[in-house]
Amino acid sequence: MTDPSTAGLSPATLVVSAGRPQRAQGAPVNPPVVLSSTYVSQGVPGPDELLYARMSTETWHPFEEALAALEGTPLPALVHGSGMAAIASALSLVPPGGRLVLPRHCYQVTIGYARDLAQRSGVTVDLVDVDDTEAVLAAVRGAAVRGAADRGAADLLWVESPTNPMLEVADLPALVAGAHEAGALVGVDNTFATPLVQRPLEHGADVVVHSVTKYLAGHSDVVLGAALTRDPELHARLLTYRTTHGSVAGPFEVWLALRGLRTLALRVERAQATALELARRLAAHPAVASVRHPGLPQDPGHERATRLMDGYGAIIGLRPVGGAAAADALVAALRLWVPATSLGGVESSLERRRRFATESVTVPDDLLRMSVGIEDVEDLWRDLDQALGTLV
Repeated sequence: MTDPSTAGLSPATLVVSAGRPQRAQGAPVNPPVVLSSTYVSQGVPGPDELLYARMSTETWHPFEEALAALEGTPLPALVHGSGMAAIASALSLVPPGGRLVLPRHCYQVTIGYARDLAQRSGVTVDLVDVDDTEAVLAAVRGAAVRGAADRGAADLLWVESPTNPMLEVADLPALVAGAHEAGALVGVDNTFATPLVQRPLEHGADVVVHSVTKYLAGHSDVVLGAALTRDPELHARLLTYRTTHGSVAGPFEVWLALRGLRTLALRVERAQATALELARRLAAHPAVASVRHPGLPQDPGHERATRLMDGYGAIIGLRPVGGAAAADALVAALRLWVPATSLGGVESSLERRRRFATESVTVPDDLLRMSVGIEDVEDLWRDLDQALGTLV
């Protein structure tokens, strides 16, 4: 269970204070790393007894408690070996032969896993434009999709907001309410927003997942995931999935993630401010065809982001003049920005998403997904400006 002493604290304080050891004279300020695969045990084990590190280990607990406090659930987070492992655990809530509705513009591996479920388990998968609330809820209800009006409600609505990589913003409260009315569960990948910007469980979502690899750990040095819920029955199902599938994390990686979490508020604040300033400048640059960032007043997601979120995130979608060739040339001309996949690290990075054959075909060929780090804004702009100058 989460520490009741953290109740009422702001997220910026929770990232520093949650998951600390109990105060005692001579006690450590930080939790220790315990490197043990098994524990001394005899007789019938108690419900909370440590037995074997695939089931639980005390090095996970502080991070799981801290993330639960940030997302607003009394039940501890369930840390996984990767973000996709956490996503797979959440999608396991769809029964064989069930229905899954998810955004057509979400993480490409999530879509790939959903298609795998369709082939292996007969799951019906419907892709929707998540910013079209009525169309999403129609799909959840099983109406007006491919002419079939009698398929019954979906078992799970999966949401990303903002979406990866198109940065569409969903009306999360409306989607949760409508999906629940239809009898569907709602899962939300909150990786882009982080709990500092958006807390889907507060809007009634059933499950939230994170790629901890990204902003939460924040230093591009670990691969981890996490799943959270407020529902004890769902928590038990997700815990059973993690234990039986062995999608667990090493203790040292989780300890590193907790250390990274301590600076999350500072990193997100800096990266968001820099991203918004860069998006404004990019929108006015003659070598830029279009920019997506929810913080721009002209962005289609601006109103929803302003109303529903505590910030706009630090991801920018950029399409340069000249198409995919120009996008590749821009990446090659940059010197400070790192050409790399993944996101949410202290370093600014970017990539052309359609370089992956598995990316959604409705993502433009020339779209660059830019993850803004914590470097000086003027240094980042000078690098972008000189690289854009090579295109005109």
